[in-house]
Amino acid sequence: MSRAAYTRYVALGDSITEGLCDPAPPPSKPSAPTAPWLGWADRLAVILDGDAHLGGREFEFANLAVRGRRIGDVVDAQVPHAVALGADLVSVMVGGNDLMSPAADPDALAGRLDAGIRSLRASGATVLLANIFDPQFAFFLKPFRGRAAVFNANVWSIARANQAVVLDVWGVREFQDGAMWASDRVHLSARGHRLLAARAAHTLGVPYAEIAAKNTAESSPAPPQPLPLRTWLRVYAIPWAARRLRHISAGDGLDPKRPVPCRVGPQH
Repeated sequence: MSRAAYTRYVALGDSITEGLCDPAPPPSKPSAPTAPWLGWADRLAVILDGDAHLGGREFEFANLAVRGRRIGDVVDAQVPHAVALGADLVSVMVGGNDLMSPAADPDALAGRLDAGIRSLRASGATVLLANIFDPQFAFFLKPFRGRAAVFNANVWSIARANQAVVLDVWGVREFQDGAMWASDRVHLSARGHRLLAARAAHTLGVPYAEIAAKNTAESSPAPPQPLPLRTWLRVYAIPWAARRLRHISAGDGLDPKRPVPCRVGPQH
């Protein structure tokens, strides 16, 4: 697709877009506030900021994503917020938390998502709509592959009906590599976030983004060593299952890390 002149980008979603497991560098000034995580959307914002600078435009970015959020949270709260902020580019990556529920209906979830995408498109924003990662990368997620595939088929239909742009993460074979995932096995590593940002930029038509994607493995830090299964179960899997049984989320009580559009810093 041809390059557009974006000036205000707002990212919506859950923990992947919040940036979990992609540690942010320390601030240049000790007193400067910073979020603990960077993430693919923040990295994409830096790429778009550079592109805007070349075109003589100002560029702002907000990230409304919060860990644990589901499609209903995005449609009911994050979408209206993005519209109110006057975004001309909105990324939407959500659905993984919904699909892991035992009674999840991927068609009904997609219908809910469609309402949110329609609202964003009615505001005039370009929508970068991500589908779901192929869960083959983790043995404990493979049982959800069928419903993820059905949901993704709906995502393509939603995008076609609303003239949204699809960020096809299912089709990125590199995400089957364990090095792209953090030690918890459900969030991207810094290397994975960098690759996803480059893929998103390429999808939006930013020059040289494809080259950046190819160079990601060489320029990214080494991934964490895989944890032994027993340690992984104790540190990550059992606490996660306990929260699900209690109907609580790791994001309960948390606010977005970048709720107000502002200029972005240099690439990290």
